Amino acid sequence: MDLHSEKIIVLDFGSQYSQLIARKVRENRVYCEILPYNTSYDEIKRQSPKGIILSGGPHSVYEPDAPLPEKRIMEGEIPILGICYGMQLLAYMLGGKVLEAQNREYGHAKLLISDYSDLFYGFQQVDHQVWMSHADRVVDPPAGFVSLASTQNSCTAAMKQKGRPVFGVQFHPEVAHTPEGNHILQNFIFRICGCRSNWTMSSFIGYTIKDIREKVGDAKVICALSGGVDSSVTALIMHKAVGRQLTCVFVNNGLLRMGEEISVRRTFEDHFQINLVYVNAQERFLSRLAGVADPEKKRKIIGNEFIFLFEEEARKIQGVEFLAQGTLYPDVIESVSVKGPSATIKSHHNVGGLPEKMNLRLIEPLRELFKDEVRMVGRELGLPEEIINRQPFPGPGLAIRVLGDVTESRLEILRQADVIVLKEIKDAGLYERIWQSFAVLLPVRTVGVMGDLRTYDHVVAIRAVTSQDGMTADWVRLPYELIGRISNRIINEVKGVNRVVYDVSSKPPSTIEWE
Repeated sequence: MDLHSEKIIVLDFGSQYSQLIARKVRENRVYCEILPYNTSYDEIKRQSPKGIILSGGPHSVYEPDAPLPEKRIMEGEIPILGICYGMQLLAYMLGGKVLEAQNREYGHAKLLISDYSDLFYGFQQVDHQVWMSHADRVVDPPAGFVSLASTQNSCTAAMKQKGRPVFGVQFHPEVAHTPEGNHILQNFIFRICGCRSNWTMSSFIGYTIKDIREKVGDAKVICALSGGVDSSVTALIMHKAVGRQLTCVFVNNGLLRMGEEISVRRTFEDHFQINLVYVNAQERFLSRLAGVADPEKKRKIIGNEFIFLFEEEARKIQGVEFLAQGTLYPDVIESVSVKGPSATIKSHHNVGGLPEKMNLRLIEPLRELFKDEVRMVGRELGLPEEIINRQPFPGPGLAIRVLGDVTESRLEILRQADVIVLKEIKDAGLYERIWQSFAVLLPVRTVGVMGDLRTYDHVVAIRAVTSQDGMTADWVRLPYELIGRISNRIINEVKGVNRVVYDVSSKPPSTIEWE
């Protein structure tokens, strides 16, 4: 089965919601891919999508440097849905008029539907709540277009072209603040584009295993296993495809959380019976980090040391030709700027430099998946829930949560505090609703009193944030009772700590991690 035969393409004009649009389409079991706005019409046709969605964006269509797609895309036979800036593009490029709105619309608005065919098929009432975020509006739709709905500030809040499957909406159907938004997307995906639902994680697994077997043949594969969900699912799907041809390398760098090496080895060696090379490199890493307080130096030392060590282990295995990595679709998207290939945001490799240095061919079985889809694949493959639902953990590990000098004694204090934080948040039923929650050991000591004795001990900070992608984040308003319980347990149970503080900073201006 070709999982990409029923494809919707999102052309990205810089919207913060572009990934959300793609995820919403995929939730309807239809494959969706994000491409830069300047992708040529010929390239789009070559991919044979069932439909195209033009995303929103921060620009105005009449600005001199506004991102504009190739006009042939608007005039072709592929169905189109323009969202916000995408609708304004349709109007502007096909002869309509777009001007700055006298009354900008941000937030909730009431949509009054006048045409219940096509895009609003199946809607039962006239007015609906939608989410607006725009400063421009379509004053005059292009010739041949008619209005489908209006708001108080816009006579044309949705439009369609007569005789052609081209539609535009001024609001954002992809966000939760538009309650009937998925209904609109479903009408576009299924009624207008004629898609069938064949994008499921079980079908993805079958398709991917077949593809891996054809690519690898009789060669051997090596995979770096960290114990996080991405590398774990990568290891499992590779094992399912090539069995004993796969060797996973798990490095204990001394910067792991409490009991993590035992859990990883039990899961993959004992339960899944995967070839696993366990490397105890705690002393090696800690000796390299001795006396290093600068966060960037820590990161570089850990990253470089991992590469050197991984190379050493790879050379011990005869016949290795492939490196498996847990690259995800957001990593791929971030490698392509909305301004096109001339302004790349970042070039992504999960393990920087490894493919070039080792002359291994790269396999990225998860490169088409979002994080939530990776978790679904993990469940299909039988991965334990404790790994599937694991919060993101930084590559440098606890080294960037021990602020200042990294020593075994300071790491042990942090491990004990971190266990308490995670246990209490899990017991409160909040773990899976929080993006990240963890403890940080500060490089300061404060005076305290325990019993009749004066103490001069460490400070632990608690960090808990909500986020969708880690790019922005807000601090979690944990219940005071929970914060108090965590603080009380850490001070009573972790020797060497006499003060606990709670971080109430958002990203930006702060970062999620302290280093």
